[in-house]
Amino acid sequence: MKTKTFDCVAMKRAGAAKVHRQTKGMSMRQQIAFWRRETEAMRLEQQAAKRKAGKAVRSAS
Repeated sequence: MKTKTFDCVAMKRAGAAKVHRQTKGMSMRQQIAFWRRETEAMRLEQQAAKRKAGKAVRSAS
């Protein structure tokens, strides 16, 4: 029998609860601005991770 080391459903629910707390009471315009900011922050993090991974691959060669 496998032991569960990661609970995807619990992580999803925790993330949804966090977003709900952050956006609670916001108007639709505020929510749109929130999601635009968060999306841009995620894009920047992804770009940085790609650059870092690319450097690691080049230095290993």
